[in-house]
Order: sequence, then C-alpha cells, then structure tokens
Amino acid sequence: MSLEDFTDIDDPEETSDGTRQAQSPAETTAGKSPADASGDEPISESADDFEEYPAAIEGTDVGLGALSVTQGLRVSEEDDDTTIRAFVTADNRESVRLGKYVLVAYPDGEQLFCRIAGLEYAQEFQSDDATEIHARRMMRQSGIEEHDYKFMADLEPVAVLYEEHDDDQSELKRRMTDRVPKPGANVQEATDSSEIKTGLNIPEEGVFLGHLSVGGKKVETAAKPPHIDYRLKDDYDAGDPLVFRHTLVAGGTGSGKTHGSKNILRQYLSEDRIYPMDDGRTVQPAVVQFDPQDEYAQMHDDNPALDRGYARQLDRQGVAYGGVDDTIALVPKEDGTTYAGENHRAERVEFTIPFSMTRDRPWLVAGSSLNENQFAGLRTLLDRFFQQYGTSGTYRQFTRFLDDTVLKAELDESGRIHEATFDAIKRRVFAMPSGIFDQSAKPITEFDHQLVRPGGLTVIPTYHLSSSRAKELFVLAVSTYLIDDKLSNTPSSERIKDTPVVLGMDEAHNFLTEADTVQARKVIQKFTEAAKQGRKERLGLFLITQDPQDIADSVFKQINTKLVLNLGDEEAIKSVNIPSNLQSKVPYMEKGQMVVYSPDNSEPVELIGLSKCLTRHGK
Repeated sequence: MSLEDFTDIDDPEETSDGTRQAQSPAETTAGKSPADASGDEPISESADDFEEYPAAIEGTDVGLGALSVTQGLRVSEEDDDTTIRAFVTADNRESVRLGKYVLVAYPDGEQLFCRIAGLEYAQEFQSDDATEIHARRMMRQSGIEEHDYKFMADLEPVAVLYEEHDDDQSELKRRMTDRVPKPGANVQEATDSSEIKTGLNIPEEGVFLGHLSVGGKKVETAAKPPHIDYRLKDDYDAGDPLVFRHTLVAGGTGSGKTHGSKNILRQYLSEDRIYPMDDGRTVQPAVVQFDPQDEYAQMHDDNPALDRGYARQLDRQGVAYGGVDDTIALVPKEDGTTYAGENHRAERVEFTIPFSMTRDRPWLVAGSSLNENQFAGLRTLLDRFFQQYGTSGTYRQFTRFLDDTVLKAELDESGRIHEATFDAIKRRVFAMPSGIFDQSAKPITEFDHQLVRPGGLTVIPTYHLSSSRAKELFVLAVSTYLIDDKLSNTPSSERIKDTPVVLGMDEAHNFLTEADTVQARKVIQKFTEAAKQGRKERLGLFLITQDPQDIADSVFKQINTKLVLNLGDEEAIKSVNIPSNLQSKVPYMEKGQMVVYSPDNSEPVELIGLSKCLTRHGK
C-alpha cells in the first residue's frame, strides 16, 4: 500500500468547484443518537432525562479571558512556585503580546496587576496533530480554527492594587502580592494610566525620561495624550532625588545614547528644577559635561526640527526644551592644538592646568605606571620643589629640578629615595605630554564661577587634544578639582560647594577603568568617594558609555539608575545587571528604545525616548 492510499482516509470531500471540504467530527455524527454514532443499539431518551443548558451566554464579553486552574492557581513568595495562567478567548488572541500589562479582578474590588510572561497554544482535544495526514490537511487550507486550540497566557504578578480611603478621598495604592485570585476571574488589559503607573510604581512627578513601552511599542491608554510618561524621582519629599544617586547611560554606536542624554540633561537645566541646600536656599543645579566628540555644546542652540505643534505637546507634558542660553565651552589649552568648535554658537573660554595642582594631586604628573615606593618618592620630590619655588612653580622648573644631580645624591645617601627610584620617577615625569601645564590661558582653579553656574551648562571638549594621555589628564584634573571642593569641609571655592552639580562624563570607560597603576587607583578612589557622598553634597554623576563592563566596580555599585539602550556585546549586557527577561531584548532594541532599571524609582520597564532632540543635535 502506498502513501497515497493513506491520504484518502478521512480526506476532505471534493466540492463542485474542485476544492476539498473537511468534515468535522460533529458533522460525521450529525443526525445520529449517541448509540448510532458508536454502532450500538439506540437508547431511548426523553426531554425530561436531561437538564437544559443554553447554547450561548447572553451579554457582552469583557476583557481578554479568564483564569484557568488546569495547571493550578498559586501565588508564592518564591517566583518559581507561582502559577497564574489565563485562557485567552479567540477574538482577543491577535492583540495579546509578551510584556503587556493586565489586571485580574478580586471579588472585593482589589486587582492583581500582572505582566504577561509567556504565551502558548495548548491542545484542546485529545488528538495527535503531529501526523502526516494532519499536516497534509493543514497545508491545503488557509489558517487554523482557533476554537480547536487553547491559547494560554502565563501571568507574572507585580502588585496588588487597592483603594485607600481618607477623609472622603480615595487614593490608588499598591502592595506586594499577598493573595491568590479566584478561579475563572476576569482578565483585562490594563489601559488606565493611573493603574499602570501605580502598578509599576512610576512616580507622577519628576524628571522626564521617555514613554512606557512594551516590545518597542508605546503603551496606549484612553487618556489624552494616550502615552504614559516615565519620570525619575526628583523631590526630597519622595526620598532623595535620584540624580544625586547617579545615572548610567549605556548603549552602542548608533543606539541614540547622546540624543537621549541631551534630552535628560536638558531637564536638569529647566528653570523649575531647584534643590534645597543645607542653609535653606533653593538652587538650580549646574551641569558640567566632559565632551570627547564636541556634541554637547550644541545644547546652547535650538533644534530647528522642533516645530510648534511638537512644542505644544511637550508643554502639555511638562517637558523642558529649547537651547540653553547659559552654555559655555570651557576649552583645554594645549600647546600646538586648536579648538575649532564649528558645531555650536556657545561662548568659548580657554583654560590651562597650573602645575600647582600637582601638590595635592601628584598622580597628575606621574606619567605611566608607578609602584607604591616610586609614588611615595614623587610626593617627596614635589614637596621639596614647592617649598623652594612656591605655588608659582611650573612644570618646566620641576623638570630642571629633577636634573639636579646633587639633589639625587643627597636623597640617595639619606635613604629617602634610592637613586634607581629617583631615575624611574624622572623618566615618567619627562614622559608627560609636552604643552599641558601652564599654558597661555587662565588656570582652571580661577574659573570656579565659570565652571559651576546655577542653571548653566559647562561643556569641556577634548576631541581637539593631541593624545589620549592629554585628554585623560585634562578630564581628571578638572573632575577631581570639582569633586575635591564639593566634598571638602574647607573648600577653595564656595561657589562649587554651595551649588548642586550634575557631573556628566561621556566615554566614561576611558577614565574610570580598574587598573593597577597608582594614579588610576587614586582616580577611582576619588570618584567612589563622590558617588558615596553625592546625596549629602548634592553631587550627581551622569556617566555615558558603550562599555559598561569596564567601569570600576566600586563606582558602578553606587549607581542607582541605569538606562540601557541597544548593546550587542553579551558581556556588556550582563554587566548592567538588569532582569533576565529584559536582557534578552537589549540586542534587538531600535534607536531610542531603552530599559530603565532603577529599583528605588519603579519596576524595571521598557521606554521609548523622544524622537526629536530637545536641543540642537547633529551637524
């Protein structure tokens, strides 16, 4: 017998137009009694033998489906032991997606807020659909009959929503999942903004980051505007402003991290953004941004693509936009280099690093790696130099100071610095890039009022500098100068001490990488102190990187808010420590899409940033 002989078994009947029509099991027994269908003698039945049930339930369907107990219905303190499954009716199946938010009703009016964590078609009838005959039959027809299969959704409980009544007013609140819903409970898609925000613990007020999304699509509501804004806590009444608990923006090339970072930093430069200080004053924050690609000074200018209609939408949502007039490009002066600054109209002012800064920061002149013994020797030499030359001593004078053979012999004979150690220090000091210190510009230590201005943006471009060593030196000199004054009880600048500061650093992996050198450890130590004391001193780090795995652990662990855009590197994705269900989405995110992981602000969620930059961006 051939395969074709088998294909005629239960094969669809041929119709007049040449197509073949399948018969359902119901049709093959139509008009027969139960006994007729089985081949046995018919059984006599009367209308009184069976209770009548209506063929259809009157009314209109509400929701997506109902809870099923086929595999149990259980909530537990352990996520793996929780089982909540919903049967989704045929008409709703096309609209259901992973990650969507749903509500399950309790009899007393409370609701279980859930996320759809899994979807599957399950077998409806005890039949094997993985057969040659069935497959051939399905290949000959278009589509499937949804009613022949169960469509099941696995629900992950997030919180219980309930109303709290006080003085004739009610407020929607959330608590941890502490009760199991009833079998057959109605399951509805969450479409109310307040319910979704409460369920996800998203603040109503704060710094705007973007709009809530699922699978790359914005969550829709019945309100106007229909999208749900995501905001970061920024009020001491709701806890410490999260800007002072630090932010990391991680994304690969072309992911939109610079576009998104500009939009966020623009919110901190809003006139309405103020923070209380210990002396009772309220002060706008200053933003200081290190800029390796000469992009952030463009924030001085308006975005010509931002039309009036779009601006009205931003006004309705309370989003700050437009160029920041108080923008200064504070340009590092290196001998032999020129800063073009053709991409913006911001004011530009040159500065230099005075060699006197090395008195308290000897690693600035350490050059390449020094061991602990050599570093101690460098400190001794600097102390001797500044005792002799005072704070006006220059780098050139220090190199001539190290050429003194009498000094070398004296220190060797006294046992303070061995001659080999002296020579090692000298080689490293001489290896420093020429033209860094004491150039024909005002020292950065005299620029405290330009460096930090309430409501002002200071951009420090470094793309024009001659080498990575020069860039590193300028960035670390300025950042540690600012951090030292911010954390000091006896600051050299009251302006820096008394102003809230957001310290932004693009390509942060180049400056905050773990290393074995003394100077690298000193820098990491300084930023770790800044991260730990930021809340108290109103200092927030805003780090931007495409290699988050390279950020030193001691700094990384202090970061509360992580914004993760598209990353293709598996190690980079793992390093940001976001939940596994969101990790898998990161490589597929399009430009502007991001995951926000901020445990003190909300549940981990997906966002879509604004499609237009709030200031000028690009050429």
